[in-house]
Amino acid sequence: MTAAAANDADADEPARKQTALRILSGGAANGLVTRLEPRFIREGGPGVEGDFGAVGMMRDRIVAGEAVDLIILTRALIDALSQSGHVVAGTARDLGAVVTGVAVRSGEAEPDISSGAALAQALAQAPTLYVPHTIESTAGRHVASVIDALGLSALYGPRLRQFANGQTAMAAMAEDGEEGAIGCTQITEILNTDGVTYVGDLPDQYGLKTVYTAAVSTRAVQPDAARTLIEILVDPAEQETRRAAGFA
Repeated sequence: MTAAAANDADADEPARKQTALRILSGGAANGLVTRLEPRFIREGGPGVEGDFGAVGMMRDRIVAGEAVDLIILTRALIDALSQSGHVVAGTARDLGAVVTGVAVRSGEAEPDISSGAALAQALAQAPTLYVPHTIESTAGRHVASVIDALGLSALYGPRLRQFANGQTAMAAMAEDGEEGAIGCTQITEILNTDGVTYVGDLPDQYGLKTVYTAAVSTRAVQPDAARTLIEILVDPAEQETRRAAGFA
């Protein structure tokens, strides 16, 4: 690239960022959007600028009037936002279901979580449990209920480390390097984080499967581009991509 061409590319960068498709999404969809953004761009999309976090926090920002093109949240929240006029009718499409599971730092022994009793023993032995926000996030609320059901609430008061979303929690667990630590969040956030290994789904009686849905915001500046990305995200030809990202 010539110096002039490089300067032109640099000059175009702010404009590209200004026209990027704006997404507010639950953390579960981060890996899938990242995997499919290159195709979106190849097919004429403007690129993606997304915030991926606890679904409750994303919902609150949308209800407060934040301008956004595409919304990806749980099916229940998208239905509620549709009823309140925050998403364009008829644009909601399910991306798939996501399970909640357990992770450890890569290279560490994987605990037995095959039953409720085994899970309780593994959690009781872990020095720290890394989780998404236990009020604002879907997985975090569920993990808190599982801890309570297993009779470990008192034990986990000082051992629980909460983060804005599960991927941030997993990244912190990998970086902290604490031996024996356990993470519990949605599979998508575990698979999308380097330095952690997915151990398995929570046992059936404590399991959680959550459907995530994409829809166009009524405040969208680029509704057509948002529709295009949704079609890519749900394209049957991308089934293996969705599976690799943790969607069933």
